[in-house]
Amino acid sequence: MKVNGQKVEVKGPKGTLKLDAHHLVQVVLDADARKIQVNRKADERLARSVHGLTRTLIANMIEGVTKGYERRLVVYGLGYKAEIDKKDKRTVLLKLGFANTKAVRAPEGVTVEVGDTNYRIEGGGGEEKLACITVRGTDKQQVGQYAAEIRAAQPAEPYQGKGVRYFGENVRRKEGKTKGA
Repeated sequence: MKVNGQKVEVKGPKGTLKLDAHHLVQVVLDADARKIQVNRKADERLARSVHGLTRTLIANMIEGVTKGYERRLVVYGLGYKAEIDKKDKRTVLLKLGFANTKAVRAPEGVTVEVGDTNYRIEGGGGEEKLACITVRGTDKQQVGQYAAEIRAAQPAEPYQGKGVRYFGENVRRKEGKTKGA
């Protein structure tokens, strides 16, 4: 860990992350205790909110370079597939019921894997083997943003539940139309 003015740099086994702290807070490194302390310079509303935000961002950076972050998604639907591009290992090709495949490229510092997993669909009978996309990285924001971009390609729809969903996400199902009563 290094603190140089408002610049914070955290190194760990998984990589290095940097942050430029807001001017309303002061970041202090206690090298002996191996702690970073965030103090606010004023007691106004913005300073209080930036104080909490900066503290959380630094805590997320430390966790990211030591443990890393992971987000898993499941592709559900007949004919829906996910695979890694053979030429570019950082691009996921999604076949989501359209004529064309959708390619979603991972940013620097984010790795992606595609495999199969047993997944229990609510309202269904038992478990099914589905494509599971695993997104990993050190930066929590980047991992979450990339997972959201993959999910936005075809979010799970409420009638049949087809689409891309987060692992463990519950999709509220709606009843379809019924012919005359």
